[in-house]
Amino acid sequence: MIILLIVCSYLLGNILTGTVIAKVFYKQKISTIGSGNPGARNVGRLYGRKAFILTFLGDALKGVIVVLVAKILDLDTSIQLLGLLSVVIGHMYPILSKFQGGKGVSTFIGGLALFNPLVLAAFTSIFIIFYPIVKSFTVAGMIAVLSLPIILYLFSYNLIAIIITCFICGLILLAHRENFKERG
Repeated sequence: MIILLIVCSYLLGNILTGTVIAKVFYKQKISTIGSGNPGARNVGRLYGRKAFILTFLGDALKGVIVVLVAKILDLDTSIQLLGLLSVVIGHMYPILSKFQGGKGVSTFIGGLALFNPLVLAAFTSIFIIFYPIVKSFTVAGMIAVLSLPIILYLFSYNLIAIIITCFICGLILLAHRENFKERG
């Protein structure tokens, strides 16, 4: 059951909303324009707010679906997070797109919202606190990402859940390494 969840989660992650929107509505290949990233940020820059919102929601829905299925199957929180890790990996490194995917944030946030809304609220609060200080969407977001294992610890999650969360956060930080290089 767990292996099936992991495999299906990875494959679901391969469906890149931005790629679909660019191809269906704009007859373009998103990987060749803008930053080349199929995420909401690039899609929004290229096609506007509506495309940004649709891409964000579509990618977030993948995380929601995986956590929802794990909850329906009454799987442990660690397995729910393992499913979320798998869908994020599928989004970031999709075999169907030659391992060139998005940065995983929307998918991660969608899954986190269903995993535990209070954890998401704490995560969002950290972002809101740091954004005016650092004046960077990316840096404030990555501070929030770095805080997530601590948040799970404060919410009394087990060590396995915290370790899986560390892997998810590490992948997201790794995906954003270029953003930090640009900032100098």
